[in-house]
Amino acid sequence: MSKNNYVVGFPRIGEQRELKKVLEEFWAKKCSYKEVKKVASELKKRHWNYQKEAGIEYISSNDFSLYDNVLDTSVMLGAIPKRFRNLKDEELYFAMARGNKEATACEMTKWFNTNYHYIVPELSLEDEYILDASKVIEEYLEAKELGIKTKINLVGPITYLGLSKRVDGGDCYELLSKILPLYEKLLVKINELDSDILVQFDEPIFVKDLDPTVYSLIKYTYDKLSINTKVAVVTYFEHSNEATNILVHTPVWAIGLDFVHGKENLESLETISKSAKKLIVGVVDGRNIWKNDFENSLKLLEDITKVVNKDDILVGASCSLLHVPFTLKYEEKQNIEIKNWLSYAVEKLDEISLISKKFFAQEYDKNSFLENFKANESRKTSKLIHSEEVKNRVKNLNSLEREGVYEQRIKLQKELLGYENLATTTIGSFPQTPEVRLARSGFKKGLISEEEYLKEMRAYIDDCVEFQEQCGLEVFVHGEPERNDMVEYFGEQLNGYGFSQNGWVQSYGSRCVKPPFIYGDISRAKPMTVEWISYAQSKTQKIMKGMLTGPVTILNWSFVRDDKPRSEVSKQIAVSLSDEVDDLQKAGIKIIQVDEAAFKEGYPLRDSKIKEYESWAVRDFKICVSKAKKETQIHTHMCYSEFNDIIKTIEAMDADVITIETARSGNELLKIFKKVGYKQEVGPGVYDIHSPRVPSVKEIKTQIKLLLEVLPKEQLWINPDCGLKTRKWKETKEALVNMVEAVNQVREELS
Repeated sequence: MSKNNYVVGFPRIGEQRELKKVLEEFWAKKCSYKEVKKVASELKKRHWNYQKEAGIEYISSNDFSLYDNVLDTSVMLGAIPKRFRNLKDEELYFAMARGNKEATACEMTKWFNTNYHYIVPELSLEDEYILDASKVIEEYLEAKELGIKTKINLVGPITYLGLSKRVDGGDCYELLSKILPLYEKLLVKINELDSDILVQFDEPIFVKDLDPTVYSLIKYTYDKLSINTKVAVVTYFEHSNEATNILVHTPVWAIGLDFVHGKENLESLETISKSAKKLIVGVVDGRNIWKNDFENSLKLLEDITKVVNKDDILVGASCSLLHVPFTLKYEEKQNIEIKNWLSYAVEKLDEISLISKKFFAQEYDKNSFLENFKANESRKTSKLIHSEEVKNRVKNLNSLEREGVYEQRIKLQKELLGYENLATTTIGSFPQTPEVRLARSGFKKGLISEEEYLKEMRAYIDDCVEFQEQCGLEVFVHGEPERNDMVEYFGEQLNGYGFSQNGWVQSYGSRCVKPPFIYGDISRAKPMTVEWISYAQSKTQKIMKGMLTGPVTILNWSFVRDDKPRSEVSKQIAVSLSDEVDDLQKAGIKIIQVDEAAFKEGYPLRDSKIKEYESWAVRDFKICVSKAKKETQIHTHMCYSEFNDIIKTIEAMDADVITIETARSGNELLKIFKKVGYKQEVGPGVYDIHSPRVPSVKEIKTQIKLLLEVLPKEQLWINPDCGLKTRKWKETKEALVNMVEAVNQVREELS
């Protein structure tokens, strides 16, 4: 085994998505919870052994989860919302995550600026919290049985509180005095398990701009937690200089810093060196799929040793490897040249091990270093990557704005489109049936003909149109049966994009996404959606929305090339999509939705970097829709966004209609739209699509009335929270029928 290397955390879904499959079997009542536990146990053992075999010294336990680590922490602390307290064990756990017939699920939102979601803890000053250390202890002992002494991963108390919400109002940090003693009790139990166990506290909230009162909690907290325990405090996704300068004055054993996405962490080296702390150097990118450049990493490490003692350094990944796919082992169809540039989680273990061996002058495989050099050199000159035509077109771009101001456009659009107040629609996708998935994969594998494939897809679109006619929706969607994923679908049709067979990454719970990756200059070979939308429009007199994923979301939900600024890559995507918008309107499509679900997700974690991001992100949305005529109505959709801090940016995007997720938060998100005098039309989600429960007509009416307290009926659209792809048809139909009926009743009452 190599020494002095460290893995922050590891993926848990399984290399063949084994955890996803067994969870969904369990939720569908096709297997027992015992089977879930069995699969989970097998995966943990396999994952620990992969790390051991790669030569990793510090391997984690308790980084595994059946749904989410923050949810696990809530259960560990006994932070159970009142509506779930009649439940126990797995029924309680999954109800908090997914809801049940009696209770809505806890809120879910993005983990910092990643596409991973966590379950938001609900806290109250009146609640009593009780420690349940069973999961933490069981997983440590499971690994010990295999002969692996793990470090134990915990979500740090300050990050946990910072990501929580107070159901009784007030500041979550006021509850530190209630939960910190539970962490202390947990450490007592951990110390009874073994000698010298390392406990890793994940504190990514330290990379944000925090209130001084939060910084004041750091020393108090880690003075207590580090008294009798060997503690590593790990941050990632940005620099954490302010917190680092405090942590060095606590008894923590190690500080973990991200030197890939937080280069400013170099400013803390002097302070760390004086404290004699161990420094976990995050040098292998845990958020992207490109091979590490060993020469650059070793140069960085050598530069760090000019300030920090070499013996105090641990070589590691920038963050948990949860955010990258599992292994390249199954990428059998990948272009050999491109595959040689890639590195997934298992391969990154080898990178960490090799870099640490070379850095600490241990015996290492010299051939692997030579291969790494050749792979990185080939990326710099490959014709697969560089296109002068694309670069010139983007450089000489003139059109950045669409026709007309909003007030002119909306008046013309309402006359031509003729929709009512509280117009009903859906966000885009409908449930994807096994037949649709089978036909799509069969066509991809060459098992069925194009004719058979088109027949299946068109039959699905026909059914979607017929259902929407029957239930009374006003603006239709085609259901997106041809799309495997809202980004991958476009990535497969754009030059400069690569995609994988098995590059799955966990998004939330059992939900996995397979992000495409951008390796070269982007261009559109031919229209990507026009044929499908035109077919759907031919089946109805109602308005059929064209559906595109926006440039910023395509960027943020892809693995992006690291040899060019993200802003330049985004602009190339925007130019390509502007051609698609033009082709759709030329085909007679009157409403085009350009989803920017991940717009907020791409925000820098540091305030000082936000203005630059907003500038090019807004620019590229506007480039994308710049060819839209005044009469073409442009919609956009955003997920999980706290809009208070970006409402002016949303206004600057200048979409005619924005749909947003609000069902789990009442009308709170909407109040900012009223406060700033937002003029454009808004479609706040009236029911939560992440839960299988069907909302009643009464519930949806209540939700609509809450919306009407904030915005006038003339400004509101009514729709679900998000796309319906992951739901079942039965619950989808019942929910949409109830939604339309609720709107009809509200309209009648208003008239």
